[in-house]
Amino acid sequence: MGLLRNFSILLLLACASHQMLLGSHRRNHEQMVTKDKSVCTWAATGEDLVLLNVTCKKNGRSFSCEYSARPALCTHFTSNEELYWKQISKALKKHKNLCKDSSRLVKAGMCRGSPKEAHFILFPVVLMKKDIPASAGTAVSSCISENKKLAEEYCIESWSSFCTFLFTMIKDSDC
Repeated sequence: MGLLRNFSILLLLACASHQMLLGSHRRNHEQMVTKDKSVCTWAATGEDLVLLNVTCKKNGRSFSCEYSARPALCTHFTSNEELYWKQISKALKKHKNLCKDSSRLVKAGMCRGSPKEAHFILFPVVLMKKDIPASAGTAVSSCISENKKLAEEYCIESWSSFCTFLFTMIKDSDC
């Protein structure tokens, strides 16, 4: 058990130092309501490849997914990032089937004519998180959400699910 704890601490430090070296950007948005009445929030992380994590609630069910894009391929992105993110938020609000329609791109109007990779596209369905009832085990979901926040704080995006798993193993015996 001591070896596992030491390994976990070492991994945590490696994740934290990697995160500091990368200095990846993170954009968050407050709650919004989509056309299909889902209440959603989003957060974007990354530099070259940007992951857009969308979390929604509708009719007592929670769901989330990730979109990916390379915004730097849009020539106007670097000149006005603030406007870009406002347009992405507006495009998300207009979506009727967030996390379900893998053929529909999420586009910023300022990026018309940019390559397809510049626009956000839903990750394959295989990689999507499954629907979870909103009322499912508040104690378990609260400790998992705490561990997820820790992982987001100390680990890079690509390591966050693994770090969440480690935090859950180390900290929470009842989770």
